[in-house]
Amino acid sequence: MTRENGPTVANAPIVDWDAQAAAFDDEPDHGLRDPEVRAAWAARLRTWLSERPADLLDLGCGTGTLSLLAAEQGHRVTAVDRSPAMVQRARAKLAGHDAVVLQGEAATPPVGRRHFDAVLVRHVLWTLPDPAGALRHWRGLLRPGGRFVLVEGVWGALHPVGIPAARLAALLEPLAEEVSVERLSGDPLLWGRDVDDERYAVVATV
Repeated sequence: MTRENGPTVANAPIVDWDAQAAAFDDEPDHGLRDPEVRAAWAARLRTWLSERPADLLDLGCGTGTLSLLAAEQGHRVTAVDRSPAMVQRARAKLAGHDAVVLQGEAATPPVGRRHFDAVLVRHVLWTLPDPAGALRHWRGLLRPGGRFVLVEGVWGALHPVGIPAARLAALLEPLAEEVSVERLSGDPLLWGRDVDDERYAVVATV
């Protein structure tokens, strides 16, 4: 594992996401059941995404909570998750909205030749075996002037896992015209509690 820029995806654990699906929304930042936590994420999405209705690809969508917020803001959402149980919950959550939920791999989503205005990924990239390759593939799914919205972090003190902001920004530099990092650790409303690890969003325009 490379330590030059801190922990990398080599730490990523193997998780049975089907087994996690039933309790996934119990985490404050997953289910967004607290109105204040939900409002905090909705406000961030408004700043990260276009003000106009846009075609959004949400990769590793889990139970579809961020997809739902985006759809409520008028965006046309395509959500993808590899877990059938997560997909089932996301489809139920997004019923009645301008959204479709597909089962497939986040790194190579089953969207054919479709192109999007934004690719949204939260806490997924660091788990992939080839994050640089995934970013290059996703870049090909973006329209000119489109953007990446990547929410990631580094978790754990003794055995940290994740991808540091500096490393992710460096991976994006060859792919994007503009890359900005927004630190999120200092906003407890996003997480439902105070956190002291590295959490951030990278917004990159191509």
